[in-house]
Amino acid sequence: MSNVDRILDEARTHLKRLEPQELHQLEDALIVDIRPAHNRLAEGEIENSVVVERIVLEWRLDPTGDWRLPGFTADTTVVVVCNEGYSSSLAARDLQRIGLPNATDLVGGYRGWRAAGLPIREGGSQAVV
Repeated sequence: MSNVDRILDEARTHLKRLEPQELHQLEDALIVDIRPAHNRLAEGEIENSVVVERIVLEWRLDPTGDWRLPGFTADTTVVVVCNEGYSSSLAARDLQRIGLPNATDLVGGYRGWRAAGLPIREGGSQAVV
């Protein structure tokens, strides 16, 4: 097992990862898309998601930070989405560390969502920077 596989396994032990249908049924989750712009433009985005560049993710989602996004609290379920559900697990772990205990990610990532036939929108939304 590689080092990154060990780190990923450890991160996931603390996450209650959601399947696409489970996320689709949640009404009060903040869905955060961390995928690169070229992927979002080519493949689309999950409806009602917010695009946040990975490089500023912790600053925009620190529930006590001056640079946080409006409309969420430390108790909000935050679901991080990447392409296939790998880097999102590490990002969700980091969000838990900064005070979002309900942070998690999407099993299969955006591509799993799309394969499940769930609603998407045309990609290319401006990222929060």
